[in-house]
Amino acid sequence: MDFDADDLVLFARIIEAGSFARAAQRCGLPRATVSRRIGALEARLGERLLVRTTRRLALTDFGERILEHARRLLEETEAAAALAQHRQATPQGRLRVSLPPGFLDELDLVPFLLRFAERHPDVRLELDISPRRVDVVAERFDLAIRVAAQLPDDATLVARRMIELEHGLYASPAYLARAGIPTRPAQLLDHVGLRLIASNGEAQPWRLARGGERWEGLPDGPLAANSVSLQCALALHGLGIAALSERFVAPMVAQGLLERVLPDWRLPTMTVWCVTAGRRLLPARSRVFIDMLQAALGQSRPQRE
Repeated sequence: MDFDADDLVLFARIIEAGSFARAAQRCGLPRATVSRRIGALEARLGERLLVRTTRRLALTDFGERILEHARRLLEETEAAAALAQHRQATPQGRLRVSLPPGFLDELDLVPFLLRFAERHPDVRLELDISPRRVDVVAERFDLAIRVAAQLPDDATLVARRMIELEHGLYASPAYLARAGIPTRPAQLLDHVGLRLIASNGEAQPWRLARGGERWEGLPDGPLAANSVSLQCALALHGLGIAALSERFVAPMVAQGLLERVLPDWRLPTMTVWCVTAGRRLLPARSRVFIDMLQAALGQSRPQRE
């Protein structure tokens, strides 16, 4: 079957724009030319792609299937164009980023955003701060930050390691003086645990390891939350023992506000991942955000008052 691939790209641009008129304006073509080319494409394919009324466009079932291929072709076309100006491009445009709330405990977000806005004033940053795992491709996010030991395999995504986070158990000196210092994991069940709620709505058990030894459990406690910052604050006030990242609590340990519990035992290492759509060439706005984020995560956390 002989047809022009440019017409498939034009079809994808029409759906992206939402109308023939807007697509024609964006492509710098007369509206009649756009309509004629889509009509010719439908004739060559032998089926209608669109149902056109005076008010809206509607895809046919066949159009839905063709659109998937047309969008891929459009992405490749745009990627080729972006490649030509990849290093010269000034970061600009909308940048949609998904961040889990727990990640904010590892990054001083406000100073970071102020620096980013100062360096890249032409980037319109949109942050979605939510525990849900967004669909990067379907929801058109430029990138998503995820904190996990491992990520599920997904051929449509590219995951970059940003930093490894070591975790341990911590409590205030006042709590340990009152409740006693556990010397083996089983004794944790006699203590107050500050429990972290995972994205599935359940409290995460503590999985401790020392060499080849393993222990799993979770002490009872009066409070469970999906906020690491809240857990840390409660631990600082002597309410119980919390599982926290070594990087996050290092300033508080240095000031004597928190102490490591069972220092020979470790919780699973968590990785901060930066996830992007696999088929897309990263635009300049994404690259500079990732580079600045990597640099910020490599710095030590400031001392807390």
